[in-house]
Amino acid sequence: MSDEILKKYPELAIEGLPTVKQRLDICNDAVTRMAIDASRACIKKWGRPVSDITHLVYVSSSEARLPGGDLYLAGGLGLSPETQRVMLYFAGCSGGVAGLRVAKDIAENNPGSRVLLATSETTIIGFKPPSADRPYDLVGVALFGDGAGAMIVGTDPIPVTESPLFELHTAIQNFLPNTEKTIDGRLTEEGISFKLSRELPQIIEDNIEGFCHKLIGNAGLTDKDYNKMFWAVHPGGPAILNRMEKRFDLLPDKLNASRRALMDYGNASSNTIVYVLEYMIEECRKMKEGSENCDWGLILAFGPGITFEGILARNLAM
Repeated sequence: MSDEILKKYPELAIEGLPTVKQRLDICNDAVTRMAIDASRACIKKWGRPVSDITHLVYVSSSEARLPGGDLYLAGGLGLSPETQRVMLYFAGCSGGVAGLRVAKDIAENNPGSRVLLATSETTIIGFKPPSADRPYDLVGVALFGDGAGAMIVGTDPIPVTESPLFELHTAIQNFLPNTEKTIDGRLTEEGISFKLSRELPQIIEDNIEGFCHKLIGNAGLTDKDYNKMFWAVHPGGPAILNRMEKRFDLLPDKLNASRRALMDYGNASSNTIVYVLEYMIEECRKMKEGSENCDWGLILAFGPGITFEGILARNLAM
């Protein structure tokens, strides 16, 4: 999303024109290129050859085509034709954690597998020009961002050659009945049209504590002192983070990783949890140096549905 794009496609800034073809022409190419770049960087840091990847989980709400972006990503990375692929379309902000949950299930049910999780999003699919009738759209333009992310998920890490960062211990998903219209997105002739209810932060605050209790209870943990845990929360917006902080009476630094990701990248939809977890490694090191316990933590995201995605994780980066 840039001035250059708007100069090349001025119709994107004119309300009411059918521009879904132009948007998809831009997005389908852009998200693939970003996903390839992010995946290559991830694989390089992982340190093993690309041929060791057995599965691919690709998440995006910014493209629409057949075959899907998972095939183009696999081809761009030079993955084996035998690589087993899963495509998660239009999961929105919860897509990154949903992808982690799916990658975790695949890895646990396929011993020795290595799953590449890739996410890629661009805001141009839903960009709307400023309008006096919809001043709130300006908040969305300012809040959302472009980007891509990637992670490798597997079981039984190989000593010396692999250095795991987090153990994905338990994963759950819940949806809240009768909240389908709270986050409403539709593919129209003008791209994706989003309607976000201002009640979203309150709905999350009202339901998040029970969700986290369930997640921790499923793992058999009895200590529910949330300030003893690390928090990797998808930053849907400042209001959501503020409500989370209030509901759990969290210390001011507990959501540092989420706030930093939001400040640096905006809400980049499914990608953002990748950025949060990268910052979380640094935050956990600081906590460890200060003799704080950060072995266990919660990875959380909220998306259309309203859908809650949560993973109880153990920090292994120390």
